[in-house]
Amino acid sequence: MYEIGAKEPDSDFDISEAGMKVSGLEFVNQDGETQHTSDLDGDYWIANMIFTNCPEICPIMSPNMQNLQATAIDEGIPLQFVSFSVDPERDSYEVLKKYGTNLGVDYNTWTFATGYEQETIEQFSLDAFKSPVQMSEDGTDFIHTTRFFMVDPEGNVIRKYDGLEVNQEEFVKDIKNVIDSE
Repeated sequence: MYEIGAKEPDSDFDISEAGMKVSGLEFVNQDGETQHTSDLDGDYWIANMIFTNCPEICPIMSPNMQNLQATAIDEGIPLQFVSFSVDPERDSYEVLKKYGTNLGVDYNTWTFATGYEQETIEQFSLDAFKSPVQMSEDGTDFIHTTRFFMVDPEGNVIRKYDGLEVNQEEFVKDIKNVIDSE
């Protein structure tokens, strides 16, 4: 049901040759403030797709993202994090704020995004990450990617990581190499 793949070797992290780029998206963050993806220009950032009512996958991915954030902070890796809700109708900014707080995220480097139309996030995910977002056949769940995507300071999508992988040692090593090579 979800985009779940086999464990990837290190070389599969690099998707810079795919020519994927984040398009402009206006959204509301967890504090109710309007932001734009261009606000992240100049920063490396990790993006994922989530929804707070997710029954199976997001409860694994979100703590994994929080662990990655904690590691980045501990190791001084200059990295931002953005979780785009694929269920903007139910995921108000207040709901996302509570969700993030329950995860223990540091809002200085992690933004939760909502406040757009359903069609908008579906198109954004397809355009930026080549990953479809759609409602399940029974209408109770959203099908979305389980990948974490690394975006460079120019908005190019350059890396992908398995968001279900608990052991993030290789991700962290790869992220450091990318940032340090700049």
